[in-house]
Parts: sequence; C-alpha cells; structure tokens
Amino acid sequence: MKPPYEITNKILNLISLISERIGEIKSARLVRPPTELRKRNRIKTIQSSLGIEGNSMTIEQITDLLNNKRVLAPQKDILEVKNAIEVYSKLNDFNVYSLDSLCKAHGILMNGLIKNAGKLRHASVGILKGKDIAHIAPPGEMVYPLMNELFEYLKKDDDLLLVKSCVFHYEFEFIHPFEDGNGRMGRLWQTMILRDYSPVFEYLPIETIIKERQQDYYNILGKSDSKGNSTDFIEFMLEIVSIALDELLRTQNVTITNKDRIKLFKDIINDKFFTRQDYLRHNKEISSATASRDLKDAVSNGIVEKSGDKRLTKYRFIKN
Repeated sequence: MKPPYEITNKILNLISLISERIGEIKSARLVRPPTELRKRNRIKTIQSSLGIEGNSMTIEQITDLLNNKRVLAPQKDILEVKNAIEVYSKLNDFNVYSLDSLCKAHGILMNGLIKNAGKLRHASVGILKGKDIAHIAPPGEMVYPLMNELFEYLKKDDDLLLVKSCVFHYEFEFIHPFEDGNGRMGRLWQTMILRDYSPVFEYLPIETIIKERQQDYYNILGKSDSKGNSTDFIEFMLEIVSIALDELLRTQNVTITNKDRIKLFKDIINDKFFTRQDYLRHNKEISSATASRDLKDAVSNGIVEKSGDKRLTKYRFIKN
C-alpha cells in the first residue's frame, strides 16, 4: 500500500526551489564540494545526528577522533561516533533500495551498543518523551511486512525521489523497526535516497539544520502521527533540504584543488575517453598548463590512463 500523504502547493513550490538551487550548485561547481568542505560537512553531519540522540561529543572531539588523537568522553559516546564514521565511510557499499542493506548499515551503526544490532525487532515498543508515551509503534510481527511495503513504495512509486525520501523517513520513524537507533538510521537513509537523486546530498549536513530545529522536528513527527499522514513532515523536511542547499551555495569562495577538479570531471565523463580540451571545457577558469598538470598528476596517481601522443592524446578514468 502507498503511504498516505498529499502533494500540496507548498511541496510543489519547495521542489521547484530545490531544483533551482541544485542547478545553481552545478553552475558553481559545488555538486561535489572541495575535499576540506566535504570532510567538515561529514563531521557536522555525524555530530548533529548523534547530538539529537543525546551524544555529548563536539565537532572538535570528533575531528580529533578522525585524526587518531586521544579524546576524553564517555565510552558509549566515542563508540557511537566511531560507528557513525564507519557507516558514513561505506555509503557506496549499501543499496538504498534494499532492506537487507539497511539492516547491514544498522548493524554497523549500532555495533556494540545494543544486542540485536542489524536485526528487525520482534517485541512491541513505545516511545517516551519525558514521562509521556509519544508514540506506540506497530506490533513486532508487523515490522517485516511493513518494511517490505515501504521498500516496494520506494522502488516503484512514481513520485519524485525528493518526496519519497521524506515519506520514507517519516514512515521509518513510525514503524520504528529496530530496538534502538531508529532516529539516526531514518536520517541516514533519507540522505542515501537524496544522494541517489543528486550526488550533492552525500556531503550536505541536513542533520545540522534538523538539530537546530530539533523540537520542531519532533513536533512535526507527532503532528503527522495525529493526522495519519506524512504531508506536514514532507513540507518540513523539504524546507530543511532547501536551507541546507542555500548554506552550501554560500561557500562558493572555497578554493577548489586539482583533486577536486578531477573528481568533479569524473562524475561528468564517467568512463568515456576524453581530451585535454574536453577537460578545459568543463574547467574554464584554469589555463591549459594547469589542465595539463591536473591530468599528469591524475595519470601518476593511477586515477586516469593515457593513450596516444601530442594532438592524439586521449585519457580515460580507470575503473576502481
């Protein structure tokens, strides 16, 4: 069954705005942000998503952990961060349309934190906010069929992935398929779906905006529960996505390195043969000499293979 929601004028306007922003980001060559910005955004994503769940570690501490420095923090918090670093580093290993893949990701994210990491729950659960029950999840025996239905919707429904990413996020939180870690998994999988829509979302710290509006996030989840559909949540999350894209556009003055140019061009050209002129056409801000140096370095580093000589020289990216 298709999850219940409506496509409102607000949703249509936000989709249009997001599409415009992605077009601007492509023009600004920020689809794959520079290396340092990607690293910084990944750290912000991890800190924010875990912070929503009560993790106390700061951006500076997570940076130190990534750089193999000693960090003083609760062991549980350190393990949560290490698990999150590992799972975000393996996004390419997961199939966004596979329930088994989602369970595998949960197994990494919650390894050592709960007994049944990576396994769908069988017991009934309720979600507490303070002393009050905020949500009673579907019974354990319904979890597997409900998750199968949700993945069927994700794979086969005709709506835009932008919309389906929000619907999936909401329905995932409603089903609450795992004993713990559902919040961080729901946000991770929305990122995975959005990443399939456009590569810009892989390093976009959407969770940072959610954390800034954390109470609104929970209120909208509750409001959607009360209404029995995810329409309000879709509107809320598309607003969050739009804000995150706006923030990325404000980083246009970040220096792009030769490695960034090569990686950006790889996303465009894939495994086709190309010339130095082709490379220059997509990097109009650099000189011919700089283009030659970029390609020479890429060949030396085993990223690109070269064939021919002088005017007949062609290049192609080496498959991993």
